[in-house]
Amino acid sequence: MSRLPLTFTVPGAGGVSALLDGPGAPQACCVFAHGAGAGMDHAFMAAIAEGLAERGIAVLRFQFPFMEQGSKRTDPPKVAQAAVRAAVEEAARRVPGVKLFAGGKSFGGRMTSQAQAADPLPGVRGLAFVGFPLHPAGKPSTERAKHLHDVHIPMLFLQGTRDALAEMELVRETTTALGKKATLHVVDGADHAFHVLVRSGRNDAQVREELLDTMAAWMAAA
Repeated sequence: MSRLPLTFTVPGAGGVSALLDGPGAPQACCVFAHGAGAGMDHAFMAAIAEGLAERGIAVLRFQFPFMEQGSKRTDPPKVAQAAVRAAVEEAARRVPGVKLFAGGKSFGGRMTSQAQAADPLPGVRGLAFVGFPLHPAGKPSTERAKHLHDVHIPMLFLQGTRDALAEMELVRETTTALGKKATLHVVDGADHAFHVLVRSGRNDAQVREELLDTMAAWMAAA
């Protein structure tokens, strides 16, 4: 396995840092965007990148401009979407000739889907959402899912049953409405960060393995 630090430019927002993890001959590449509260170096992000790399999938994770600049305020959607688009272009250049996927954790996944809905990301054949933030905590709604109907490639939703940002009934309603484009994988007992309670009989590492196995199998079949 290798890890390559790199940088690329987001139009209108300057340069951002990125990391490319992967095996010597990857079967696919996934552009994986971080959430609103933690950047690409967060332990969860690293675990996903390393775990997918072990399963034959290269992963390009990157900083959104706000995180690169040390701000706590997330980028406006247009800037975040431009960052996703630039990251996809970088991944295609760095890992050519393999299946390309995109997605991310929470905010990162939502910005990726918005970018895809606005103008299809070149070469991307599927989107993987690790905890899609369907609504703010305590304010159940499907308003944030409306743009998903303008996404015309397969989507994988990995959602925990204790996720305060995605009530399971609304998640099921959303994915059902998307039809065959959407695949829902429910992680019993997991919250938005995919933590599980001790009494569940599992630990967080086991949950991450479930996420990784599901993502890798879905990408292999796409």
